[in-house]
Amino acid sequence: MFDSMRKQWLHGFLDLSLLCLLAERRDYGLGLGQRLAEAGFGDIPGGTLYPSLLRLEKQGLVQTDWETSTVGPRRKYFDLTPDGRAAAAARAAEWREFRAAVDRVAALAEETA
Repeated sequence: MFDSMRKQWLHGFLDLSLLCLLAERRDYGLGLGQRLAEAGFGDIPGGTLYPSLLRLEKQGLVQTDWETSTVGPRRKYFDLTPDGRAAAAARAAEWREFRAAVDRVAALAEETA
């Protein structure tokens, strides 16, 4: 279970994480949740995951289509639009720059501990 700080971070970076996962391959909601968990995010509640996917869809970054499943009900698949691919690459680059800045500042605390 995420502690309070990790939940705040998740809300800030979930869109980027979803864009990056979808850049790798299209997927349905449960599959994306499983991939996030495997990546170390823990279990992401549907009430957090699906609003983020809807927001990306409304921004024109994600498109959806329904597919029949062999093991249950139809699944709603999410895939990046061309704008979504560009946004995934741009946001990932911005994240790497931001992460480097945070790492530099965090290193100061480790040096004085």
